[in-house]
Amino acid sequence: MDAYSDFSDPASVPHDACGIGGVVNIDGRAEHRTVDDALHIVEKLDHRAGRDASGQTGDGVGIMLQISHKFFSKAASAVGVQLSGARDYGVGMFFMPQDALKQNESKKLLEILAHKSGLNLLGWRKVPVCPDILGRRAADCMPSVWQCFIARPEDAEAGFEFDRRLYVLRREFEQSCDGIYVVSMSSRTIVYKGMFLVGQLRLFYPDLQDEDYESAIALVHSRFSTNTDPSWERAHPNRFILHNGEINTIRGNADRMLTREETMHSDFLDRNGDKILPVINSSGSDSAMLDNTLEFMYMNGIELPLAVMMLIPEPWKNDKWMSSDKKDFYHYYATMMEPWDGPAALLFSDGDIMGAALDR
Repeated sequence: MDAYSDFSDPASVPHDACGIGGVVNIDGRAEHRTVDDALHIVEKLDHRAGRDASGQTGDGVGIMLQISHKFFSKAASAVGVQLSGARDYGVGMFFMPQDALKQNESKKLLEILAHKSGLNLLGWRKVPVCPDILGRRAADCMPSVWQCFIARPEDAEAGFEFDRRLYVLRREFEQSCDGIYVVSMSSRTIVYKGMFLVGQLRLFYPDLQDEDYESAIALVHSRFSTNTDPSWERAHPNRFILHNGEINTIRGNADRMLTREETMHSDFLDRNGDKILPVINSSGSDSAMLDNTLEFMYMNGIELPLAVMMLIPEPWKNDKWMSSDKKDFYHYYATMMEPWDGPAALLFSDGDIMGAALDR
C-alpha cells in the first residue's frame, strides 16, 4: 500500500491511516512461520499506527489466526480441559473486567446460555499476558483476558454450521451481559489484539511466541484512529475483517440496516432473530459496523466473497473493460444493498479462505 513512498526519508512516510497485512500458505499448511512472518509485518507498520502524546500507548494492534489445534490441545490440557480433534471445539476470546466477581458472573451466564442452546462449555483459561510492557494509558484500562472452550455438538457439522451455533450464542450473551467484550468466538479463527504499539503485540501475548502455535492464515492490523477514540475493544481485527480507511457513508449504512430488520427473512434468521438482532452495534466504530453486517450476511448463508462484493462493489457502471455478466451481477445486488463507501481497503477471512478488497 505504500509502494510509492521513500521510506529512507522520514518526512515522506505517510502517517494518516491504518496499516494492514496478511500472510497465507497457499498449500494450506499450518506452521509457526506464518504467525512469525505476520508479526514481523505489523512490527514494520509503525508509520501506519497512532499513539498517544506520551508515545507509550498505541491506538491498537492485532492479529487474526486459524485456531491451532497443536497449541490449544496443550494449553487447554494445562487448565484441565481435554479437547477432541481439530475443529471439534470452539474458542471464545474475551475482554473482561478486572473485578473477579463480575468475571465469575459473566462466566456463569455464558455457561447457562450455552447449556440452554445445547452446547457444552468445557472450561476456561486465563490467557497469559505481560502487562509490564504496556504504556500507562493502556495499562490503566487493561481488561482481564480469558478464553473458553466449547465442544462441537454431534448435530452440528464442523466448520460453518458449528460456527453459526457459536454466533447465536455470542450474540445472545452480548445482549445479556454489559461490560464484556467478545473478541472472537469460532471453531476456525481467533483474534489476539489490544491497545498496543506495533512491537508490543508479540510481547504481550506469549501464546504468539509459542512454536506450537501454527496457522496457514495470519492477518495483522495497526490502528490509526479516525472517527472513534482508541480502546482495547476497537483495535482490529474484528471477527471477519481488518480495515484501513474510513467509511464515509456509515450513518446511512447503519440506518438502512436497521430499517431492513423488519423485512429480512431467512430460515436461520426466523429461528434466531430474537437472539441476534439488532445486526449492528451502534456504539462500534465504522469498521465494527461493517464487520457486524458482513458477519450477519455470512451467517445467513451468503458466501463471504459474495457478501464483500455486495457491500463494497467495484466502480462498475462506466467500466468498459468489465464483462457484461459482472456488470449485471453488481447491478442486481445494487437493488438490495447500498455501497459502504469511503477510502478503504480491507482483508477478510473465515479461517478457510482469505481475501482482500478496495473500495471504489
